[in-house]
Amino acid sequence: MEFGLNSFGEISSTGGRDLSDAESVRLLVEEAKLAESVGLDVFSVGEHYREGYNDSATPVLLAAMATATEKIRLGTSVTVLSTNDPVRLYQQFSTLDALSNGRAQLILGRASAIESFPLFGYDLTDYEQLFEDKLELFLRLMREEAVTWSGTVRAPLNDVLLHPRMRPGGIPTWIGVGGSPNSVVRAAANGLPLMLAIIGGSPRRFAGHVDLYVRALEHFDRPPLPVGVHSIGLIADSDDEAADLYWNYWEPVIRQTGIERGWPAPTRASYDAEVGPTGALVVGSPETVAQKIAAMARDLHLSRFDLKYDILRLPSEARTRTIELFGREVVPRVRELLAPVPAA
Repeated sequence: MEFGLNSFGEISSTGGRDLSDAESVRLLVEEAKLAESVGLDVFSVGEHYREGYNDSATPVLLAAMATATEKIRLGTSVTVLSTNDPVRLYQQFSTLDALSNGRAQLILGRASAIESFPLFGYDLTDYEQLFEDKLELFLRLMREEAVTWSGTVRAPLNDVLLHPRMRPGGIPTWIGVGGSPNSVVRAAANGLPLMLAIIGGSPRRFAGHVDLYVRALEHFDRPPLPVGVHSIGLIADSDDEAADLYWNYWEPVIRQTGIERGWPAPTRASYDAEVGPTGALVVGSPETVAQKIAAMARDLHLSRFDLKYDILRLPSEARTRTIELFGREVVPRVRELLAPVPAA
């Protein structure tokens, strides 16, 4: 099983002061270096276009991390393919893969936040068609040599060979899914690993999605492929410290998101339920978090677990401590919990 970190480039704070955008960008590179030093497998960065988030130029951030690290794999969480150009995306990530000596990867998604659509001049009514056409083109660019293609969302290509070339077959590419069964089937149909974004409710409710994915792979005559989970949370030295600290930063973010999306306002009781053993938030001491991740891994047959460790204005010291505890204590404990029991 692999373990990674996700960041949305959210502004951090220190000593009661919000970091500037530039300081937050540089902090990300330092955190990728720390993630590598504590033995984590992957560091991923999202793509957002709103106040407080600094991940809008994800390939640039990942390129900086590539020059500052040696082994950790570098990817996205997620790339909004619908508002990216597949040709440019190929060139950016083939360059990143070359620069990092084969460590680049992608998670592609349709977008849950929609700011990029008006920003880049796309119509939300084309939401599905944009993703379908661009996914087809991007996969062909990765998997084939010279590509001839025509569709409805960009100019056609005629026998185009892009440079720098990716490795044969392309880079590891996952489909990110927030809950849509159609997206699960799409991942299987295209032979792509599945990354489930679990941000609320019981993770066990995604067991049906995993079962659907396995059955769809069989239907499309695809080999078994990895399943991963993206979860949000914080790790501290004790359960109470983690829960109380994270509540202070999670509550305003979820309250604002609720206003935008029509969700009910969060309460401490609803938060505590999400922090509890059957909730989605991965918040607690190393042992508590390890037990929760191990349970998710068993229930959903996971090959990868990614922790989103940042949230708006969370102090940089808390982010650092989460990364250290995740790599040095949680990951070894999860591996121990998932190890086969020796036969008597």
